[in-house]
Amino acid sequence: MKQRIPNAIYSKEFREQAVKRVQEEGLSPEAVAKQLTMPKSTLSAWVKASKRGKLEEIGKTQRPLTELELELSKVKRELAEVKMERDLLKKAAAYFAKEVK
Repeated sequence: MKQRIPNAIYSKEFREQAVKRVQEEGLSPEAVAKQLTMPKSTLSAWVKASKRGKLEEIGKTQRPLTELELELSKVKRELAEVKMERDLLKKAAAYFAKEVK
């Protein structure tokens, strides 16, 4: 099971690219959300907002983050990615250990 990146704050560009993958590349919101390790419901809301022409309004009410908050968010994302990689390596090691026996 993939872990989500905690407390994610998405940039305008990130939202636009995610929606573009759904609308122009024909991928499902579920598949794109899984690839981006984000909630499917969030991406679905962005796609709906885009269809109404209101994607630009999402995130406008967020206050700007402080430098410390940005750094904390970055560290949390990196930790989540490292944990995902660790779990994958554990599964691979267990798989190859079974083959050796």
